[in-house]
Amino acid sequence: MTATPVLPDGWTLVALQSVGSTNDEAAHLADNGAPEGTVVWAREQTGGRGRRGRRWASPVGNLYSSTILRPACPAQRAAELGFVAALAAADIVPPERSVRVKWPNDVLVDGGKVAGILPESAIGQDGKAEHVVMGIGVNVGFAPQLPEMRYPSAMLGGSVEGALEKLVTALAVRLGQWRREGFESIRADWLARAGPIGLEVDVRLGTELVRGRFGGIDHDGALLLDTPAGPRKIVAGELLGRAA
Repeated sequence: MTATPVLPDGWTLVALQSVGSTNDEAAHLADNGAPEGTVVWAREQTGGRGRRGRRWASPVGNLYSSTILRPACPAQRAAELGFVAALAAADIVPPERSVRVKWPNDVLVDGGKVAGILPESAIGQDGKAEHVVMGIGVNVGFAPQLPEMRYPSAMLGGSVEGALEKLVTALAVRLGQWRREGFESIRADWLARAGPIGLEVDVRLGTELVRGRFGGIDHDGALLLDTPAGPRKIVAGELLGRAA
């Protein structure tokens, strides 16, 4: 390995050459008491995955990381952290490039996907999130193109080490914002980087395909869709089409 990335004070790096899944490794560490701010980083994943169990191509050259968070919040609020992470990933994109966030937690650059986020929570018997493992993958050195992908990939450029340092720093800042100001502040910043209100989109809900106009997100992070049959709130689904 080259020089080890430097993280903000209080954050700890677990650097690995290869691992099945950084999320699985971080969850194991969290279950054994690892503190918030523990970042698992691997040069490659042999069993990387995205949302809905999709395979995430993870060869050497891109950034694969999972961060342990301990938000001490009700389980339903843990989903807010996906928007926190999406903003952090968007924050590291150079200002001369066009960046958009896509519900629920993708980041697009110049119209192509540059980052994907996979939050996985452990909920205690008291109904609170014991920990959240925030998996973040960023295309740094190359943009994989897989047959199952619904839109093209993009890459950030630069070094993986530099991207990791910037990402963790941005995540620390956004996490502090969420804790100080609540989700409304995060929601406003996310909407400012989302596709325009009124953009026509498709949403896949299992085998159902719903078409409507993007109406933003509500105060819990649910997608708001204006459909021919009336307004609809979508808690879980896959947004297809353009970068809303």
